[in-house]
Amino acid sequence: MSEMIHDVGDELAAAVAVPGEITYRTLDQFFTFIGGTTMLLGRALAYVTRVAVDARDTIAQMSSIGVASLPIVLVTVTFSGMVLALYSAQTLVTYGFGGMFVGGAIGLSIAREMGPVLTAVVVAARAGSAMAAEIGSMKVTEQVDALRALAVDPVQYLVVPRLVAAVVMLPAITILADVVGTAGGYIVAVINGVPGGSFMSSLQSFVDPGDVTKGLLKTVFFGATIAIVGCYEGLQTTGGATGVGRSTTRAVVLSIVLIYISNFFLAYVLFGGRTAGV
Repeated sequence: MSEMIHDVGDELAAAVAVPGEITYRTLDQFFTFIGGTTMLLGRALAYVTRVAVDARDTIAQMSSIGVASLPIVLVTVTFSGMVLALYSAQTLVTYGFGGMFVGGAIGLSIAREMGPVLTAVVVAARAGSAMAAEIGSMKVTEQVDALRALAVDPVQYLVVPRLVAAVVMLPAITILADVVGTAGGYIVAVINGVPGGSFMSSLQSFVDPGDVTKGLLKTVFFGATIAIVGCYEGLQTTGGATGVGRSTTRAVVLSIVLIYISNFFLAYVLFGGRTAGV
């Protein structure tokens, strides 16, 4: 009987210890990730401030991150703007407010949120995964160690060009995404009964250059997030081809989650005070 009670007690103790172990492991991984990415960003920025950037590699990464991602970004934002216009035009035209608010609502939504965020998410899925996979493959095949043996810092050679390219190209393709997204919304709104002149008048009334500029400013942070997370996960890769797959998945998931989290705080800082003042 005493042995049975002892066994039950051991099982209960083990069951109670599991959540604590999981929590500890999760917190350890979280702080390791935050510390590692922060140090990686600091080292990369140190090279950037010294202008120790390889122009040829940076231009190649700008093509890979920006130009190659442009078609899918434009398609995503265009049809998102069209869907937004479809819903807003149908609702507001029914109550007689279509000409007054549809253009402004679509323009603000795309300039402040849909353009920057959707662009960042698409680039994270396409280019962020490629960064993690490429650097992860180099890591497991010991090419990163070979760079160190040749006295070449992997941060300068691999991370800095990707960071600069992402920070430069995210705002550039977001501008095009804003334009085509608004144009798609305009077409659908006109088809659904909103006068074209009223749409443009509403757009000019509600959207000012500051909205567009602040939306583009958000993409600078998004670009840095995508590059640093993708490179960090690639450099941490172990375990061969399976490890590369895990790192790629983690890079995409973490980048998208961090984009949405940082988007809230950036929106609060950039737009919250103005809204509260109104």
